[in-house]
Amino acid sequence: MTILAIESSCDETSAAVVSNGQVRSNVVATQLIHRLYGGVVPELASRAHQQHIVPVVAEALNDAKVAKKDLQAIAFTRGPGLLGALLVGTSFAKSLALGLDVPLIEVNHMQAHVLAHFIEAPRPQFPFLCLTVSGGHTQIVLVRDYLDMEIIGQTLDDAVGEAFDKTAKLMGLPYPGGPLIDRYAQAGNPLAFEFPLPEIPDLNYSFSGIKTSFMYFLQKKTKENPAFVEEQRDDICASIQHSLIHILLRKVRKAAQQTGIREIAIAGGVSANSGLRKALQDTGDKLGWTVHIPRFEYCTDNAAMIAMAAHYKYLQSDFTDQTVSPLARMVF
Repeated sequence: MTILAIESSCDETSAAVVSNGQVRSNVVATQLIHRLYGGVVPELASRAHQQHIVPVVAEALNDAKVAKKDLQAIAFTRGPGLLGALLVGTSFAKSLALGLDVPLIEVNHMQAHVLAHFIEAPRPQFPFLCLTVSGGHTQIVLVRDYLDMEIIGQTLDDAVGEAFDKTAKLMGLPYPGGPLIDRYAQAGNPLAFEFPLPEIPDLNYSFSGIKTSFMYFLQKKTKENPAFVEEQRDDICASIQHSLIHILLRKVRKAAQQTGIREIAIAGGVSANSGLRKALQDTGDKLGWTVHIPRFEYCTDNAAMIAMAAHYKYLQSDFTDQTVSPLARMVF
């Protein structure tokens, strides 16, 4: 069972090949042009996907030493994501599946982030909780089986990844700012500055308030000292990162307590943050959790996770047809 998977939900064009649940290749083309604009420009993203998708797919097949005639199915990200970007991957997958006369498998991008944990050992035991954090999503997912997932908590406004990038932008850091905050935070004092934490009921999140608080904080401090950000950069980054991680893990602890589940995982682009990874592991050691943290290459958008999700859908003969269209907003 050999499947070609395509990921094109945002600004990464990726293709991967999986055979019998084993990833044989995973090629990612990053779109650097967005750095000029301080964020992802949807129209530029879709154009870049059109330029990258053929060579990326060719490289993935070559790396896996697989010919097109050996493929049993074509998988693609249907959503959520940027509609124009998704359209490129969806159209390519539909055309290739039609030409090869093989089944077509649609994949939910956020479910695929969770299933990235099954690319390699050690793998979580069911049921487990997965904190799925990215630029567009912040969710606590109860995972009962490979394709049986339930969102039990999520952000009511902005995603934590967007909060990282926005606070970085307010500091004058280039895009993408989240990784820079993580880098500078390692040399700073996480308790140097305090920011108000949101009080949101149940297992839900909110990050709009802390972003606004951070903006007013910088305005006040730079009015007092125009060189404040430059002089205190490391401490500012460490403090805002500490606050955002505290918000995330406070609800994860609550979810674990409510469900009694001690298998805890993280997924999504923000799970590459070193501060979050360490804080989750430290919390797990303290509370007796079994913590699962994916390798960096499987945190950000990649087709290997799409391929893994497609593998389990293929086992259940969960195929789609040629009438399928991308969905910018797609739920489990």
